[in-house]
Amino acid sequence: MDGAEGRFMRALKSILGTSLMEETTVVGRERMTFQDLIGRFLRHLKARLERHAGGMPDHVVLGRPVFFIDGDETADRAAQDQLESAARAEGFRHIEFQFEPVAAALHFERTLNEEALALVVDIGGGTSDFSVLRLSPERSRATDRRGDILSTSGVHVGGTDFDRCLNIAEVMPHMGLGTKTRDGKRHLPVWYFNDMATWHRINQLYTAKNLRDIQSLAREAAEPEKLARFQHLLSYRSGHRLAAQVEKAKIELTDTYETVIRLAEPGLSLAVPVDREAFEAASAELAAKIGMAIDDALLGAELTAGAIDIVIMTGGGALVPLVRALVASRFPNARIAQSDQFGSVGLGLALDAARRFA
Repeated sequence: MDGAEGRFMRALKSILGTSLMEETTVVGRERMTFQDLIGRFLRHLKARLERHAGGMPDHVVLGRPVFFIDGDETADRAAQDQLESAARAEGFRHIEFQFEPVAAALHFERTLNEEALALVVDIGGGTSDFSVLRLSPERSRATDRRGDILSTSGVHVGGTDFDRCLNIAEVMPHMGLGTKTRDGKRHLPVWYFNDMATWHRINQLYTAKNLRDIQSLAREAAEPEKLARFQHLLSYRSGHRLAAQVEKAKIELTDTYETVIRLAEPGLSLAVPVDREAFEAASAELAAKIGMAIDDALLGAELTAGAIDIVIMTGGGALVPLVRALVASRFPNARIAQSDQFGSVGLGLALDAARRFA
């Protein structure tokens, strides 16, 4: 993020079960598998736990999305197996899994006074999960809640996808996206700009060949000054800094109608005004996918929207006004409960572990 040599990674969980897990990547001078990288994170967690608790429990409940991979049960099972293998390699012996939206509901359930049907809407960094659950004070004491999970659905849409859509729609046109050649006969290739707006692909753009290609495209572009900005991103490895400013603007649009995406550094001064309407237009396809997944959850539970008493919103993406408006319009008679966006799943997993292992 500060422009130093290295690798910036996020949403590592989203590559579980994909072909990337069969590949290796260079971190510093070491070539590692992505499973090794996930193990490194678990090792860090283990060390922190040991310092805090004076020892390391070998029992653990790991959270997982409803679907690691959409529509592919084999890949989804492989993803869980890969995560379990990484945890086992770091010394965890008794490993259980719980769906993250179920964990979020376990935390919230402690506040209920009577039985209710709940829809958990969990919009994470890379995936979104939806579960219809039967909750009550009495049921909260049970160790096995599988019978209370009426349905689950999921979609590979998360917070980073909202960032990407905003970036492509509002920022990348200032970098050359949509630019034509001087003769007006064709548009420049779009993949450079799509990759620059996608967190995990940005680092792969920083090659001498791509820099030469952009310089060549600038010579034939109708608006070469835009390509010069993109060239700056490549030359100074500014892609993640720009993406962070896009994410910052997305967050600001939660509480304000308009803001400015800014990136100011030697050689580049960018200020792109954006408003909530433009952000929601750019994100309309993502919202549609979320709506379809909610419909699938209701269909799986054989319920109508009117039967839902409570909608539990969790995950950072649940704060996006477009998502909240979508939920409110579909469940006008339900109580919309905003749980701890970043802590409810972890607290629920702790409750689940206490029931399983106490």
